[in-house]
Amino acid sequence: MPSLDRHDNVFVLDLGDGENRFHPDWITAVGAALDEVEKAEGPRALVTAATGKFYSNGLDLEWLFAHADQHQDYVVSVHELFARMLSLPVITVAALQGHTFAAGAMFSLAHDFRVMRADRGYWCLPEADINIPFTPGMAALIQSRLAPQTAHTAMLTAHRYGGTDAAAAGIVDQAAAEEAVRATAIEIAQAQVNKAGDTLGTIKARMYAPALATLRDTTNPLG
Repeated sequence: MPSLDRHDNVFVLDLGDGENRFHPDWITAVGAALDEVEKAEGPRALVTAATGKFYSNGLDLEWLFAHADQHQDYVVSVHELFARMLSLPVITVAALQGHTFAAGAMFSLAHDFRVMRADRGYWCLPEADINIPFTPGMAALIQSRLAPQTAHTAMLTAHRYGGTDAAAAGIVDQAAAEEAVRATAIEIAQAQVNKAGDTLGTIKARMYAPALATLRDTTNPLG
């Protein structure tokens, strides 16, 4: 399960050491960590990271298929997590040390910055290959954070981007050696800790207002 630690003024949220899929309990734990970061006072920023082969492999499809009657509520909770991260009133950096797929890739896009391992691991939106269309909220998030041609290619072709390719496409801000991914993310976050607060939150809310409105549409989240 996710765990929150602090390095000086940078909170580090470790998402776990498995596939870090979006199980309801995992979503709740991440939300509680974000509560703690948000209610803290003074200079601060947030890094999310993981341990092992995966940063996040996305939705917990096994749980979802077993609880089909809760499909809409589940999607609403995923959308709200994306919206929460996208508008969090602190600078956020995702440290992508491993595979970052589907909703995990979308979650990374909800951060302000991303650092990805250069030599192994892929960032991918596989929905076109697995026959699961993007929800309106997911599409809005992706298209608000990627250049149009990059979003087009990533969404339609399910291309798997390695760290260097992801940096070239503007999906991530930096590609780094495996042992430097988390440290680089913390360094980026530490440089921005004084930005935390209501002004930053307002800037994000206005910058991403259309995407946030779509993500928070609870009446028809599936489109």
